[in-house]
Amino acid sequence: QVQLVESGGGLVQAGGSLRLSCAASGLTFSSYYMGWFRQAPGKEREFVTAIGWSPSNTYYSDSVKGRFTISRDNAKSTVYLQMNSLKPEDTAVYYCAAILTPSSWPAFLPGEYDYWGQGTQVTVSS
Repeated sequence: QVQLVESGGGLVQAGGSLRLSCAASGLTFSSYYMGWFRQAPGKEREFVTAIGWSPSNTYYSDSVKGRFTISRDNAKSTVYLQMNSLKPEDTAVYYCAAILTPSSWPAFLPGEYDYWGQGTQVTVSS
């Protein structure tokens, strides 16, 4: 069975940093494009960033560009999200997702992804 397991979330003060990890199993990790989404209470799940096969093939939402960095380690079947200069509005449950064959790239919509993790809570205090 396919599993995506996020970790690294927690409570941090505004301006601080966190590094999220998403460990994948049950799939050929290198064959998948990976994405990070987030969902705050009462809001829809929104695209944060995504990475393709190449480390340079990355995309970021305008709200996180310049602050967040996505990366992947295929040897460890893990995708990371380095979050710097965190703001209270970054508070959300963060989910990693995998997509094998996107019809278009980057894939911005949650419904396009094949697999999802359980999410990890990130809370940024002011």
